Parts: sequence; C-alpha cells; structure tokens
Amino acid sequence: MTIVEMFSDPLLVKIIIKALIVGGLVSLCASLLGVSLVLKRFSMIGDGLSHVGFCVLAIATVLGLKQYSLELGVPAVIITAFFLLRLTENSKMKGDSALALISTGSIALGSLIYNFSDSRNTDICNSLFGSASIITLTDKDLVLSIVLSVAVIVLFALSYHKLFAITFDENFSKATGIKVNLYNILLAVLTAVTVVVGMRMMGAIMISALVVFPALSAMRVCKSFKWVVIVSAIISIVTFVVGFFLACRMSFQTGATVVSVQVATFAIFAIIGAIISGKIFKRIGG
Repeated sequence: MTIVEMFSDPLLVKIIIKALIVGGLVSLCASLLGVSLVLKRFSMIGDGLSHVGFCVLAIATVLGLKQYSLELGVPAVIITAFFLLRLTENSKMKGDSALALISTGSIALGSLIYNFSDSRNTDICNSLFGSASIITLTDKDLVLSIVLSVAVIVLFALSYHKLFAITFDENFSKATGIKVNLYNILLAVLTAVTVVVGMRMMGAIMISALVVFPALSAMRVCKSFKWVVIVSAIISIVTFVVGFFLACRMSFQTGATVVSVQVATFAIFAIIGAIISGKIFKRIGG
C-alpha cells in the first residue's frame, strides 16, 4: 500500500494519526531520558524493563486482559525499576548482572506463558518486534498513552537541572544537597513508563533502541548536554516517522524497521562527526 492510498481511506487515516501521536510521544520521551541513561552507562535498563513488560503482556494475553496491558504493565514495570535499583546498590550484584537476571528471566517466563495462547507464534512475534498493524490501538490506549507521555515530559523538564547534575557527577551532586537516589529512582520510573507505553508498537526487544540510538547519534556531532538532548529528540521523532511509514509500506514489523532506520542514521552521524573532528582526513593523510 502506498502513502497516498493510506491517506485516502478515512479509517486508515484515523489509525495512522493515533499511531503517529503515540509513537512520536514515546520517541520523544525515550530520547530525552536516553541521554542521561547513556552517559550514566545505564542505557540497558530499558532493555531489562521491556522484557518485564513482555512477560506482563504475555500474562495479560493468556488471561484475556490484553486490552488492559497498559494498566497492568505500568505498575509492574515501575516496581521492577525500584527492585532493579536496589539490586544495583548491592555490592554483591553489579548492575549488568541484575539486568541480565531480570531480562533473561522475564523473556523465558513470558515465552513459556505464551504457550497457553491460541495464537502463540503471532502473539510472540508482535510482542517482541512490534506489529505493522496498529488497528488494535484503542481510544483508551491513545488517551492513556498521551497522559503518561506528557507526564514523563513534564517531570523531565522540571527535573532537567537535577538530572543534568547527577548524570555527570553524583558525588558532587550529593555534596550540593541534591537527593541523588531520589532522582535516580525518578529516571528509572520515567524510563519504565516510556517502555510500557511504547512496547506494543515497537516490541519488547526493539523499544530499548529508542533510548540508545538517538542519544548516541546526537553525541557524534554535539558537545553540550543541551544540544545533545535537542538533537536526540529530533532524530528520534524523524526516524520513527520514516520507519513507521516504511513498515506500513512494506508490511514489515514496526519496531524492527524503525530501529534499522536509526542504525543507518547513527552510521551517517558517526561519519559526519568524524569529518567535523577531522579524524577521517587525518587517517587519509597518514
């Protein structure tokens, strides 16, 4: 189906607008949070939380409660975020070990639970990689996604300076009176909400890429935290829109297509960054 054909059908237009609103807001939220997560070397928290969301979605599907996946997923993933932070504070278990424990355990459990689903293979594929068909996105999901996404954006804006401080120097932030643990929890909770809201469209495996790739791409060409955040947001939204329409046009999975576009974008920005810094010309000159 071509882009013109998509917009010639009123029903399809309504579905597309819903998907673009939710996807755009999720992409924006993920990119804003991703800069701090990448700089704090905690970017894979999105991956761990999305796998928990996959497990919750599997339970909801088998119990016939898939329409309530957002309501069930948000509190479950937020609780996991708290639990994950507690684990990483334990000297006996490092952050990467805690993430591996939660990620692999949730994926395994969710996959087993899907064995009780009537359409096991389709459900697993859509849950992991995102569905090219967004027709299941109800008005309730749209409103709830908008409310949660706006809440994430507002809280990020209000906490911007504090998050900036704890991103670069937690010890100095503590010395200046900033409640570092509180803002680390806030960052994890906002990430959890973003992951759950975007998981149905992007898929459990692919949603974490929205956190990582835009931030890494922006860091190739920008030097200040402010401009990295701004450029990351622009990259995230543009790559989502391009990937979404490409997925619809080719009948591909939305999540996989969007991430592929972001990988290509990262490669382009990496080349631009190398040119700006003069590294390519230095290597050519020997």
